[in-house]
Amino acid sequence: MVKIELLGTGNAFLPSGRMHSLLLIDEHIMIDIPPTALSCLRRRGISPSQIDTILVTHVHGDHVFGIPFLLLERKYISDRDGLKPLTIAGSPIVRKSIETLCKMAYPGSLDDILATINWQEIPQVEGWSFETFAVKHVAEVEPHGWMMRHESGLTMLHSGDSGPCDELWRRVSECDLAIVEMGLPEYVDSDEHHKPSSIETLGRNNPETKIIVTHTYVDDGPEIISAQIPEHPANVIHARDGDSFYWDGAKIITL
Repeated sequence: MVKIELLGTGNAFLPSGRMHSLLLIDEHIMIDIPPTALSCLRRRGISPSQIDTILVTHVHGDHVFGIPFLLLERKYISDRDGLKPLTIAGSPIVRKSIETLCKMAYPGSLDDILATINWQEIPQVEGWSFETFAVKHVAEVEPHGWMMRHESGLTMLHSGDSGPCDELWRRVSECDLAIVEMGLPEYVDSDEHHKPSSIETLGRNNPETKIIVTHTYVDDGPEIISAQIPEHPANVIHARDGDSFYWDGAKIITL
């Protein structure tokens, strides 16, 4: 079985009741390291030292600015003896960006732990195979999605931040489960994030794929922008922080 947990589901503006978008797989693989990552792990009861692989979608602040705090915690609290290897995987810009962030946040304090990180473009994780693919977002932050296949037969993807694009939508059709962002309401003039209408089209075009909406602008508490969840096709779930799912070898089960 594979367990997928949405520890955070909000976009960059932290909608009411949501942390920044953060996905946890089998309690040891994370997708992105947002500013609220450490808080999300604490709330879930997961030690940062349990995380052995982090897949980075791109280097915008709401996706990587949590890394200095995660590394600081591992160094001084949960992995004081440095026994827990950590792999960080992503495009070539990822290592340089993370090292710069850590030097700005805690000059000199994280140099030793940074030197122990296994930097990879595509990680090697038992039971899994990974690949990246191009998505539609700000080119300077090297955006991409992650395609993930598990030995049990699960095929899933994470879109990262992306507007509708042919490559992403084609790959959704191949998946049992697709984690897709919906960062903007309909009235915002941008094609670099999904909106309710594009999620509706994506869901209707792929009825056999379970689509989970994350990185949402929708409030899950007191209304700031909007607390109204759009109407979605039956195969689309608009996630909340803490939602979790299992792959039982044949289908996705909502917990």
